[in-house]
Amino acid sequence: MKVKDRMNSNVKKVELDSGINEAFSIMKDNNIRRLPVMDQGKVIGIVTLSDLNRAAPSFATSLSIYELNYLLARTKIRDVMPKGQKLLTVSSETFIETAARVMRDNKVSGLPVVDDDKLVGIITETDLFDALIDILGVHAAHTRIDFIVNDRPGPIAEVTGIIAARGINITNIVVYFDEKKGQYKVILRMKESDYQPVVDEMIAHGYEIESVITRDGKE
Repeated sequence: MKVKDRMNSNVKKVELDSGINEAFSIMKDNNIRRLPVMDQGKVIGIVTLSDLNRAAPSFATSLSIYELNYLLARTKIRDVMPKGQKLLTVSSETFIETAARVMRDNKVSGLPVVDDDKLVGIITETDLFDALIDILGVHAAHTRIDFIVNDRPGPIAEVTGIIAARGINITNIVVYFDEKKGQYKVILRMKESDYQPVVDEMIAHGYEIESVITRDGKE
């Protein structure tokens, strides 16, 4: 799955010389927390709701409402963008796991999507969470089997063979290495609520079952 499959292409943005009142309004109207910042047709950074809130005068100020409005009207995006902000972007062809790693490594929650110097969208942590949920098939009815495999060729083929022999469809399989325990673990989802015969046969083949959960897809 790539960024283009999950990004929001109807991206809202502001200019470097836009007022922060305009940015506040765009975020409120669209229920978003970040906006790419443009200058001469190119994205140069991103401004977040936290940046705007830090720049806005405190309610405890002694300024009058007229003075507050005047101050806000004169404050521009260029005044509130974090100094020395590193421009982080991805392309629409970037794999979503790469985008997730960029966000995690740089502690940001959204990335502008840029193709050939043109802003074509934005992808956020929420988009990645939704993608993960869809990839894992969480919302569909299924049985989830968590089990441990040894570091050897063939265990996944063996398990899928056990399930296929019973005429059961597999929704998805995830294999990961648990560094704390030094073990390879597997999360397998299949379209079958009567899981016991499969589990019994896996145990007979020497697999350690950690947990089995059946979901009806309505949660």
